[in-house]
Amino acid sequence: MNNTLIGSLYLTIASSIWGGMYVVVKHTVSVIPPLELVWMRYAIALITLIIIGLASKQNWRVNRHHLLLIVAISIIGYVISIITQETGTMLSTAQMGAIITSTTPAFMVLFASMILKERLTLKKSLSVILATIGVLTIVGIDDINLSSTLGGLSLLIAALTWAFMSVLIKRLPTDYSQIVITAYAVFIAVVVLTPFVIQRYPQVPLNELAQPDILGGLLYLGVISTSLAFLLWNRGLQMLNASSGGTFFFFQPVVGAFLGWAILGESLSITFWIGSILILVGVLIAVKEPQHKVSSPIMEQ
Repeated sequence: MNNTLIGSLYLTIASSIWGGMYVVVKHTVSVIPPLELVWMRYAIALITLIIIGLASKQNWRVNRHHLLLIVAISIIGYVISIITQETGTMLSTAQMGAIITSTTPAFMVLFASMILKERLTLKKSLSVILATIGVLTIVGIDDINLSSTLGGLSLLIAALTWAFMSVLIKRLPTDYSQIVITAYAVFIAVVVLTPFVIQRYPQVPLNELAQPDILGGLLYLGVISTSLAFLLWNRGLQMLNASSGGTFFFFQPVVGAFLGWAILGESLSITFWIGSILILVGVLIAVKEPQHKVSSPIMEQ
């Protein structure tokens, strides 16, 4: 099996895992508030990444002048983006969470133009416009109520911040281990979130954490969705062109919408599909646009 097939398999598995993540979050967040859920997810992921890093004898040394960039990556992507993602999923639906955050590749085009000085072509501009219209269609029309609207806006913030973080990651040298960079970013997120979690500690129903479905959800989010999927996605992008790899992100909303319908009984309205199609067309245009080879792989959720 050649690198293209192996890389494609890695990306498909990672994106599908994230699609299932929205259903898990929708169920788990009914017991554990978003902030505490993110902290627990990262605490589990950090332990997992440290074990993997030690077992594989990774080089944990990072140049001092790259630390500030890793801190920015962690706060923007691992703290703000993930909290708004899980809050948005709680306020809306698993389907909306999967679809709206799938605009990330299109928004990356815009940030790459501003930060990395990549040329903003007509096709790239069109992709961002279509994705934005798709988001507004879902948020503004699909289910007109305050909770759904706030959830959609929160998910949009999650997509924007994750896209921004993904562009910042391109500034890191390619010789750094993705296990190490991910572990450091997760560690920083845990440190930043810990004071807020301690302050809100009584809100976590400890007696319910031992329930098999909640405990299983935490393990899925920490070990599979964070540690395993991050590493599979990064490795897959190393084997494929970054623009081609972005196409596999489409498995996330497809899996998320299907599982939301199959498991949670969420309905699929006509406006949901109209917005989804606009988003997918916009992102397809973005990832199909010829791009220069990037300096390092992009980490996704």
